[in-house]
Amino acid sequence: MPVETEDGFQKELVELFVQEAHEWLQQIHVALDELQQAPESGRHRSLAQTIKVGITNLGGSAATVNLTDVERASFSALPFVEALQDPSAQISSDDFLALCKQLGHIHGALTRATGVAFESAPSQVPEAGTPATIPTEELLTLLHGLQMKSSLPGTIPRNLIRTITAQAESLIQRGTGQYQIASIQEFLDRSAEGDQGFLALVQQHERHLTDILQALTADGISTQGASTDLLMGVERVAQLWSAAQQVNASQAMTFFMGLHSFLTIVSQQRVAISAQSMEAVQSRLVQCVQAVEEWVESGRAERLAIQGVLFP
Repeated sequence: MPVETEDGFQKELVELFVQEAHEWLQQIHVALDELQQAPESGRHRSLAQTIKVGITNLGGSAATVNLTDVERASFSALPFVEALQDPSAQISSDDFLALCKQLGHIHGALTRATGVAFESAPSQVPEAGTPATIPTEELLTLLHGLQMKSSLPGTIPRNLIRTITAQAESLIQRGTGQYQIASIQEFLDRSAEGDQGFLALVQQHERHLTDILQALTADGISTQGASTDLLMGVERVAQLWSAAQQVNASQAMTFFMGLHSFLTIVSQQRVAISAQSMEAVQSRLVQCVQAVEEWVESGRAERLAIQGVLFP
């Protein structure tokens, strides 16, 4: 492989790794936010495992692209995650603080290694003193009212209100009468970050995927086998599929799952595709991007509604 081609391929791999890293960190932070709400034992174990898997995947992928500092920082965080695994153990705010600091080290290592800004914003850690709270019963009343409004015809359903509602109901079942308002804002901030990150990823890949689909329409599949661009397109769609799962964008997830299967079959079996069929796929891609934009706007409106009743 020529040096120029090899360097270009490595750059592509690093770019894909950066996208994956953002997704894993988003998932880790969201899980950590909920873990600090003292969920029931089964949920606690699930969240702790999510954090552990995310950090392990991050370190493993960093190793594959030779980012050794990121790899070391990631695997160095695992002992801090182990301290949070057992829901029956006494978990202090210092345990959460230690993990948050280690996540900050991972953010820093990623920024230095890739040149991409990974904002070091670890999950909120309980501070000394009594944080601002709202009675959990009052919070549920407000959320149920918002849930009815969000279910009106013409709205795109999101799970933000439902998620906070489920957490509040869990707290009531365990006899906790107060809900930390700051943790709600943290959850909303993470949600907004995830939505914008997913939309940016979709918009970034749309152009590349459109070029690939247009090339297939014009030239078909090379008799020498699938092109590098097509194989990279399959990888890009896999990234989008995974990202849609991370933010629970079900409609986009279904589309990218289907597109991934389609491009995989084309690349492996060299299936002949009519121009009309390819134009239909391109049209579906445009529609999907528009749907994601509407989905993000729906999330923004839902966050504003939540903030409107909690932070008047």
